[in-house]
Amino acid sequence: MLAANLSHGEQRNLEIAIALATEPKLLCLDEPTAGMSAVETQETVDLVRRISHQLTILIVEHDMQVVMELAHRITVLHYGRILAEGTPAEIQHDPRVLEVYLKT
Repeated sequence: MLAANLSHGEQRNLEIAIALATEPKLLCLDEPTAGMSAVETQETVDLVRRISHQLTILIVEHDMQVVMELAHRITVLHYGRILAEGTPAEIQHDPRVLEVYLKT
C-alpha cells in the first residue's frame, strides 16, 4: 500500500517505524498523536509503549492523558523554563503546575 493511502495515524506510525530502522538509542517524538482520532491515539500510545523497552524516548506532547500514560519522568516547561520535574503522580499534584496550567 502507498503511504499516501494510509490514515493520518498510520502515516505517523510509519514515520516512527522509519526512524526505528536506523536503530537509534534515543527517539525524539514531537506531538506524536497530534490530529489523531481517539482510536489512532491509543494505537500510537500502544506502539510507543512497546518500543520503549528497547530505547529511550523523548516526547514533546500536549495531550496530558498520553503523557501520563507513557512517561516515567516528566519535565514541565513554562515560558521556556523548567517549572517542575518528577513522576506523573508528582506532576499531577505539584502546586505550581496546578496553578499555571489548571489555574487553581
